[in-house]
Amino acid sequence: MSHVRRQQGWVLFQNRFYYISSDTKSWHDSKADCVQKGADLVIINSKEEQVSLRNFLRKFKKRVWIGLTDKETEGVWKWVDGTQLSISFWIPGEPNNFEGKDEDCGEIRYYDQEDSWNDAPCDMQINWICEQAP
Repeated sequence: MSHVRRQQGWVLFQNRFYYISSDTKSWHDSKADCVQKGADLVIINSKEEQVSLRNFLRKFKKRVWIGLTDKETEGVWKWVDGTQLSISFWIPGEPNNFEGKDEDCGEIRYYDQEDSWNDAPCDMQINWICEQAP
């Protein structure tokens, strides 16, 4: 099973499969793509997962959507499974709704620092990461 997923662009790490897109979409379209694949946007549960994903993404040098949003209630960040954010890796000064923009979706923006999350407008077109249990 993992061999098939790997051929389709899935990578196994710590008992989870990850898929990094090669094209760009909005946060909502990215989420829909993950769901269509039987997965969802990535939920980052630990420092180890954050560091590993960041190191992996360093090769691609792409900004990517993660499964984090405060669309439901401004300032209350939740994962796509409905759980509230308990551990975070925001870039200093984030989340900030920069210049009054409605920045309700989470992305990994930088790869050279541990705190690499940014809030961004959900309609921005960037790559994304899906996560799936084996």
